[in-house]
Amino acid sequence: MTAYVLILDDDADVATAAQLLLRRRHGRVATLTDPSGLPALLARGVPDVVLLDLNFTPGRINGAEGLALLDLLRAQPQPPAVIAMTAYADVPLAVEALKRGAGDFITKPWDNARLIAAVDQALTLSSASRGGGAGSPELMGKSRAMRELKSLIASVAPTEANVMVLGENGVGKELVARAIHAASRRAAGTMLAVDMGALPESTFESELFGHRKGSFTDAKADRAGRFQAARGGTLFLDEIGNMPLAAQAKLLTVLERREVTPIGADKPEAIDVRIVSATNLDEARLFDPAVFRADLLFRLNTIVLRVPPLRERREDVPLLVAHYLQLYQTQYQRPARNVSDAAMDALMRHDWPGNVRALRHACERAAILAQGAEYVTGDFGLVAPVAPALPAPAAATARANNPAPAGDMTLEELERMAIANTLAQFNGNISHAAKTLGISRAALYRKLGKHGI
Repeated sequence: MTAYVLILDDDADVATAAQLLLRRRHGRVATLTDPSGLPALLARGVPDVVLLDLNFTPGRINGAEGLALLDLLRAQPQPPAVIAMTAYADVPLAVEALKRGAGDFITKPWDNARLIAAVDQALTLSSASRGGGAGSPELMGKSRAMRELKSLIASVAPTEANVMVLGENGVGKELVARAIHAASRRAAGTMLAVDMGALPESTFESELFGHRKGSFTDAKADRAGRFQAARGGTLFLDEIGNMPLAAQAKLLTVLERREVTPIGADKPEAIDVRIVSATNLDEARLFDPAVFRADLLFRLNTIVLRVPPLRERREDVPLLVAHYLQLYQTQYQRPARNVSDAAMDALMRHDWPGNVRALRHACERAAILAQGAEYVTGDFGLVAPVAPALPAPAAATARANNPAPAGDMTLEELERMAIANTLAQFNGNISHAAKTLGISRAALYRKLGKHGI
């Protein structure tokens, strides 16, 4: 499905500039300059992501108007991901927006790469945001594995220990992080998620530690980094395993000293955040010094939580299927249907390489396309997993001896094969696979769901 992005800003030029930038990547990008038109727009369909200006009336800089609109957006049955925008580098206002449910904030004028990365991350995480909290769908389940995970979360959350969450793509690592934050002593504070794999190395320090006006070209105002914005709360560092080694060294210094120095600042600032990190890397690879610094790893993995893949808790599949079907039947105004015994058997036997994310997309597809009195196996579009790619020399030999019958494959089948083989080549690393395929991480996540990978 094409993402729907809404830009809500009283400055038509600003809104149009953002629209032109984002339309290259997302087909449906709308603008709205008069906030009074928001209720009518929401009645026609809720966006996936909203870029929300916090000030509309000339002369007002307290953000009250934008915060009221944020409350309206978050009150929707299926709320969009919200990125707050302001021309004023006001840390308390940014923190208040984050507390009220914004997933990120952008200071105007923005850096184009930063804005694109923020929207991509919001799209990637929007499903988690729409589920929300410790009771969200990805954490549903009564299997022994899920009961043990929830018990560990309950034990770990009240402490200040740093936590590393391990698990395959689509298992719900961010939802585990949100559950930890919600049950912690910092629950009243902000939880801010940062996709470390999507941060350009050139802007790493500015994004995390902030900068001062004039410290570099385009630094037109002071800007708070993520460590400052999450003060008193939790900072979730997702895809931590994709950080370059040089960036890992800078992060280690901050964690050791418990202070950051914004670019261009004369003195450091103390930080007060709890760190929860996550990666889909194999634990063995995390201990490879060519991939990850051991001293940083020991700072991050005081507690390690492993989220089980769906194939290891198949007894949770009926509960998840029932939840998602009901969700999408309501969202798309489709009739309620029971799942046939044969379809449920197929769903439970499926290995779900994309885990809960793939199951959710399968249920969405079924809710939209089903025509019969009950859901049948074909409605869910299950596809058998593609075999992992061979190493380059072996693959070349195999292609020479057994050329692929591309003429017999549809374009969709070829796309699925290319994605599966590229993921296998990079051991499931989403960032590297997306770069090789020439698409964004968010686009790759959507294709993983589409193909059930």
